[in-house]
Amino acid sequence: MRLGDVCTKIGSGATPRGGKDTYKSAGIPLIRSQNVLDYSFTTDGLAFIDDKQARLLDNARVQENDVLINITGDSVARVCMVPADYVPARVNQHVSIIRANAQKADPYYLLYSLQLLKPHLLSIGSSGGTRNALTRQMLENLEIYLPPLSEQIKIGHTLRTLDDKIANNTTINHNLEQMAQAIFKNWFVDFEPWSGEQPADWHNGVLSEIAPLVYSGGTPNTGITAYWDGNIPWLSSGETRNHFIISPENFITQEGVDNSSTRLAHRFDIVMASAGQGSTRGQTSLLMFDSYVNQSVIVMSGPYPLYLFLNLSGRYTELRAISDSSSIRGSITTKMLAQLPILVPSKNVLEKFALTISPLIGQIENNLNESMYLATLRDTLLPRLMSGELSVANLQR
Repeated sequence: MRLGDVCTKIGSGATPRGGKDTYKSAGIPLIRSQNVLDYSFTTDGLAFIDDKQARLLDNARVQENDVLINITGDSVARVCMVPADYVPARVNQHVSIIRANAQKADPYYLLYSLQLLKPHLLSIGSSGGTRNALTRQMLENLEIYLPPLSEQIKIGHTLRTLDDKIANNTTINHNLEQMAQAIFKNWFVDFEPWSGEQPADWHNGVLSEIAPLVYSGGTPNTGITAYWDGNIPWLSSGETRNHFIISPENFITQEGVDNSSTRLAHRFDIVMASAGQGSTRGQTSLLMFDSYVNQSVIVMSGPYPLYLFLNLSGRYTELRAISDSSSIRGSITTKMLAQLPILVPSKNVLEKFALTISPLIGQIENNLNESMYLATLRDTLLPRLMSGELSVANLQR
C-alpha cells in the first residue's frame, strides 16, 4: 500500500517568524529535528512557543499517536512517536507528521515500518539535491507491506513492549543519576555531613590531583581500509552525548592502533569531548569498557572516577565558557583540564563516597546492558515480523 492511502495527514510545519529569539521558557512545545531520535523522543533542546505563535501553526499540530519523521538534514528519516504528555505540540519545517487512518493502519505498525524502511528512505532522500531531504510526495508514494489491521496491532504492540521497557530503563537511570548528583551536592557543595562547613583537611586544588593522567588520542588514516572494521573499540567525541558509554560505535584493527597516535582509555576513565562549536564540546562521560580514543576526546584517569565524573558533569557551561575565552578558541585542552580548579576532599571521604555511589552506577550499567539487549532483540524481530516470516502467534508459543 502507498503510505498516503492509509494516512489522514502527511505534512510538516514551520519556524515562527523571528526564529530562536521568539522561543519561550515554557508554553506549547515546538518539536524540531533534534528532538526526533530513532524509536524515541528526547526533550533535549525542546523549544516552546506561546499561544499566539501556536495558532499560526495549527496545521502542524501534533495529536496523540502521530508518528514524526525528520525530513531534512543529517538526521533525515529518524522516526519516533511523541509521548502524550507533550501533546498538543507543533512541529517545524524539518519534521513531518504522519497520522494513520485508524480504519486502515495502526500508528505503531507505521512507526516500525518506517524504521524498517530507513535505508530506502535515506537512499531516496539523498538523491537529486545537495542536502538530504524527504518530500511530501516521496512519503505519500512510499510503499509499505500492510497485513490486516488486527495483525498490525499485534505486531505494533509486541515491538512497542520492548521499546517501553527500554524507555522505562532510561527513566530509572535518569532518576538514579539524579540521586547520585544529589548525594554529590549534599557532600561536596552543601557539606551537610560536616555541619555545612568544608572540613579543614580538604583543599581547593586542581584536577590533576584527582586524575594524574590527562591525555587525548588520535585517528587512524580513514583512507586505509586495513585500519578499520577490526575488533578493537575506538571512541569519537560524538559518543560523549551519552553520560555512560557501554559500547563503541566504531572499531579499528591492531594495524590501525600501531600506525596512529590513538591511545587506550580504560574502564571507568572519564572522557570528555574537547572540540566543536555545537553542543558536543564539554560533554563528560563515564567509560564502561577499554577503548582507544580519537584526538577530540580527552581522557582523565585516576583513583576516584565517580567523584570526578559527577563534579565535571555539573560544569558543562563553565567548561565551554573557559574554552571560549582561551587562546585556542572553542577547544578544551589537556593542559586546561589538568589545571582546572577542583575541590580535593580527603582520601577517606573520597573512598567512602565511591562506596556510596557505586551501587547506583552499577544499577545504571545493568539497565543499559538490558536495554542494549532489548534493542538488539527488537531489531532482530522487526524485519521478520514485518515481512510475515514470523508471526506474533509463534512468539507467544
